Amino acid sequence: MTEARIKVNGKETPISPAAPHTTVLDFLRERGLTGTKEGCAEGECGACSVLVARPGVNKPTDWVAVNACLVPAAALDGQEVITSEGLATVGEPGTPPTLHPVQEEMAVRGGSQCGYCTPGFVCSMASEYYRPDRCAHSDSHADSDSADSTDHEHGPNGFDLHALSGNLCRCTGYRPIRDAAFAVGEPTDEDPLAQRREQAPPAPVATEYTQDDSTFLRKETLAETLRLLRERPDAVVVAGSTDYGVEVNIRSRREGCVVAIDRLPELRELRVESDHIEIGAALTLTEIERRLDGDVPLLAELFPQFASRLIRNSGTLGGNLGTGSPIGDSPPVLLALEASLVLADADGERVVPLAEYFTGYRQSVRRPGELIRAVRIPLPLSPVAAFHKIAKRRFDDISSVAVAFALDIEDGVVRKARIGLGGVAATPIRALATEAALEGKPWSAETVEAAARVLRGEGTPMDDHRASSLYRSAMLGQSLKKLHAQTTEAVSS
Repeated sequence: MTEARIKVNGKETPISPAAPHTTVLDFLRERGLTGTKEGCAEGECGACSVLVARPGVNKPTDWVAVNACLVPAAALDGQEVITSEGLATVGEPGTPPTLHPVQEEMAVRGGSQCGYCTPGFVCSMASEYYRPDRCAHSDSHADSDSADSTDHEHGPNGFDLHALSGNLCRCTGYRPIRDAAFAVGEPTDEDPLAQRREQAPPAPVATEYTQDDSTFLRKETLAETLRLLRERPDAVVVAGSTDYGVEVNIRSRREGCVVAIDRLPELRELRVESDHIEIGAALTLTEIERRLDGDVPLLAELFPQFASRLIRNSGTLGGNLGTGSPIGDSPPVLLALEASLVLADADGERVVPLAEYFTGYRQSVRRPGELIRAVRIPLPLSPVAAFHKIAKRRFDDISSVAVAFALDIEDGVVRKARIGLGGVAATPIRALATEAALEGKPWSAETVEAAARVLRGEGTPMDDHRASSLYRSAMLGQSLKKLHAQTTEAVSS
């Protein structure tokens, strides 16, 4: 074991004396890097965004934007971080630094007023700026209203505006920020951060960091981790820390032992076999999205609606399932896909269908010392699929109701129906009665109307600040009618 360190803006920086629960945000600010701001402490505003060097999809390294307010500093032991201060190029002594292209565009296009949120926007924008497969549609630096602009969410420079979905601004307004995003060009060959993408990211390092009777641990292998969890049943397991970080910040959660699994190679594989797809539980949602590249259409519909890009850059399927939340967005989709979970402990592995995994509110069949190693999705996939998320905001919001459909329709008849529901019971559930009401019936307005009445009665929806039980029930029925309206033309043709 070596001293825990993070390379920040090219300089090795010891993590000590920070406590193991100290976030990257606080770690940076305590060292004078105050561009990184705290806005919400929940990963919703993006004022804390920083760049981390991570294994790439199209190049050896990707510069990935993450919420510094959620990630423990100890979790970045041995890794590289770039803050907003590190983007600019330092000149000769006595001369001001040269702004990074994204900083320059934000300045000249009026994308910053009070400036509080600006460093976070800049880091998220820089992550998209360095995305290797960003493909410009025009050589011009056109404004977002020009004929060169492809649509409202993608610029002529290939910039995906969803990269900023986790960043909030309360004074500037988003138009000049969008203009700045759509105006940035391509990185030059001399850009050091662009060059850095061609080299491998830092390899995972074993970490044992202890301060004030609290310990943060990362083992090198899954086997070592599982033995540790058997020895330390009190340990809290973290991957992306998107849930744990909120507990630390908002509820002052302090644990004696935290075990990180996000860098374990056995949990970061994605394999496509003849009869199933296996997705490692510690792959981030962004990594899954880009590596599958639309090959699982139902997941492709889920990802843009799952929180924000900043959260998806850290959050994992294993974490979303492990929390057992009844309003998690991935369980309804995975239930419709008939997914199973590979559970591992020090004695071996077992495979549990997701439909049998949840046993109660935030409870499951997972035993103490057991981890979700992977998610298995059987093949072939049902050809008719849709994910409907009902929430107060279009993006970056918690579901009031989530419904996932996977149907096999042949010759106008529903041969197979799988429907996953979230937000209508103490656990995510399958809509078994509705599936039975559809299977063997014609995919017609009459069948759908009858099945929609059944679907409205599935689960035990409750009244809360997000929605009433009556509204939730109504939305269940409407979601099936919406699917029928969306698919009838495609099926009949």
